[in-house]
Amino acid sequence: MNTGTQVDHPVNVTTDQQRSLRRLNATMALIHGTQAALMIALSNSRSLPITGVWANGPPGQPNRPLAVDHLFSYRIGWAVAAFEIISAASHALIASPWGHHRYVAELERHRNRFRWVEYSLSASLMIVIISGLTGVTDIAALMALFGINASMTLFGWLMETTNTPGERVSWTPFAFGCVAGIVPWAAVVVYLIGAGSDVPSFVYGIFVSLFVFFNCFAVNQVLQYRARGRWADYLFGERVYVFLSLIAKSVLAWQVFVNVLT
Repeated sequence: MNTGTQVDHPVNVTTDQQRSLRRLNATMALIHGTQAALMIALSNSRSLPITGVWANGPPGQPNRPLAVDHLFSYRIGWAVAAFEIISAASHALIASPWGHHRYVAELERHRNRFRWVEYSLSASLMIVIISGLTGVTDIAALMALFGINASMTLFGWLMETTNTPGERVSWTPFAFGCVAGIVPWAAVVVYLIGAGSDVPSFVYGIFVSLFVFFNCFAVNQVLQYRARGRWADYLFGERVYVFLSLIAKSVLAWQVFVNVLT
């Protein structure tokens, strides 16, 4: 698949733009870190279980009824703090003397691999938490959902490294990422339908709001590669990613805090 407009030519990130982006990332590191600290300090001890179901005989012929084993539980507040800490660490790295010039070099080539690594961890942990709130507790299922969501975000890395500024856009990585990205949400929908009215209404609110925000990331990338309006400037799309990440993580964190952790 190799259709669509051309990517803009490489950009020269000016000194003023570098300073602005560095301040932005340092500020985001502070905000995410503060939210993580608040989650740890203010949250109650409410936990979600991790379970497993093991074979106990030939396939289809168990020796006894299958039983759900409780493996361990994790505190929701700490899990929420964890994805905030991942984001804070990533932004701090980008703003650091070691990371900043590498970050600028990435942006000049219309890519940011720092972003996709961070998303592959933080967004996938968010999916695990959302899944747990809807009743998905099996360890294999949660590992698979984490992995497929991480794959989806890493297709974003591939989208940016496959396409060269000044050449026609290949949308294949984007298309594959969309296929991978729909799987976790489809799994959550299955559990929401199965549970019906037993799921509290705030869980539906979390599902809808985060589904919308997750898709906004894809829309932002499309607008970047279509070079529409202000998105013709790659740096504008970069800033949109930064604020989308902050809003999505904050929405999930505080919805969970207000409804579960107080």
